[in-house]
Amino acid sequence: MRAPSLKSFRYAALLGLMFGAVSLGEARAANPLEMNFWLSGPRYDGAVASCDRALPTIATQFWEKESTFWNSSLKITGFAAVHETAFRPWQSDNIPRRYCTADAMLTDGKVRKVHFSLIEDGGFASYGNGVEWCVVGLDRNWAYNPACRAARP
Repeated sequence: MRAPSLKSFRYAALLGLMFGAVSLGEARAANPLEMNFWLSGPRYDGAVASCDRALPTIATQFWEKESTFWNSSLKITGFAAVHETAFRPWQSDNIPRRYCTADAMLTDGKVRKVHFSLIEDGGFASYGNGVEWCVVGLDRNWAYNPACRAARP
């Protein structure tokens, strides 16, 4: 293996100085050739559906979770006292979320609180509103424990 020559060191030093001089200019936005195509970044409008729109999704997902993973026949039969608790509670550049709470009637005869959020572009493959929810007392895998506190704002 040959040792690098003095000529290659000079060439590398010259390139380093040229790139260093170019970077001393003012910062500018990327031109169209420098930007990634199809990755333009998030553009949120704050268009999040109302709390009532998530209820059928919650009932279906609750039944699927209970029957598949916990071998339970529990189902949500209805909702009452549905209301919004917060909308975009953090800075405006975060993903828009609408936080809601409702009372759910279950097939075991108990009424339990449900805390849920609708997330703009939070659905499958970022299409549509996504829904995250927790039924107080039935968070069996402790994803939002204690008492579904992590599902609230």
